[in-house]
Amino acid sequence: MRIHQENTAKKLYRRVNTTTRHRSNNPGAEYRWERYKQKATDENMPQRASMHGKQKRGLDYSPLFMFLLTKVGQQWDEVYSHAVKRLDKPEPIFWMVALHSHEQRDYVRCGDTRFYHGLYVDDAGILQKVNPSLSAEDIPITCQCCTHTFNGVVVT
Repeated sequence: MRIHQENTAKKLYRRVNTTTRHRSNNPGAEYRWERYKQKATDENMPQRASMHGKQKRGLDYSPLFMFLLTKVGQQWDEVYSHAVKRLDKPEPIFWMVALHSHEQRDYVRCGDTRFYHGLYVDDAGILQKVNPSLSAEDIPITCQCCTHTFNGVVVT
């Protein structure tokens, strides 16, 4: 029988089945079209490049975004250290959080139909919303056939 670790924190991302119906798994470019473009110029380098993929597909970071929204008003260093421990890579944090003023956005779009508040770190090191008065009515709906969400709540 497997021993469960109860003290382990849950991951802030989840795997999405990319082989189901009506779900594009974004195949990307085929390796056969680029394999001879990567010629080695140094004779000591290997002649062939790796055949491993360059993209990791099938990961959903909406638990991370909800985690960050619950941490608004707290110290950024503590929030960041907790989030990085529970992620596979730190880049998705900065899809939503702006460290500099020129990177701030009122809302962040993830995928086609999911929107979240834009966040930033103020001068005191506190995580804040860029536009706290932003509501679901301010989100642009591009089509009526899809279900759009703002911070996890369905926009009508």
